[in-house]
Amino acid sequence: MAIDIIFNPLEQYHIEHVLFDFNGTLAIDGELIPGVEELLKSLSQQVSLHVITADTFKMAAEQLAKVPVKLSILKTGQEKQQKLFYLENLGRDKCIAIGNGSNDAMMLAKAPISIAVIQSEGASQEALQAAKIICPTIHDAIALCLKPKRIVATLRK
Repeated sequence: MAIDIIFNPLEQYHIEHVLFDFNGTLAIDGELIPGVEELLKSLSQQVSLHVITADTFKMAAEQLAKVPVKLSILKTGQEKQQKLFYLENLGRDKCIAIGNGSNDAMMLAKAPISIAVIQSEGASQEALQAAKIICPTIHDAIALCLKPKRIVATLRK
């Protein structure tokens, strides 16, 4: 199970994991955005899915109960570093990171493929500057993962 992203013979990624923030990325006000569950189920056929969240609204476990993801609730404090540590433990060259907040910025900066989403919660300037790609919605971001040639077309140098 993997997504292969090939820019050229010297720059190739064998993506095994997609890391998501929860609030503002997959959910708004703690509730999963309509249509996201189905897209995540589809993406889970190709890669492992991970949700790393501070869980502001304390609803992530309930909202993701029917979705094939590994949920990690962060401890309060140093959320940026915890997300980066999670990425590093999986092997950052095997990951796509998706988020919208300031606490996602380090993870977005270090992942070889990273996507910031804006949506109704907005996105922090830090996240936008750190991401390699910016999408208006999570639906668009997941679609890029499902159709990786779009990523190649966007990031090819």
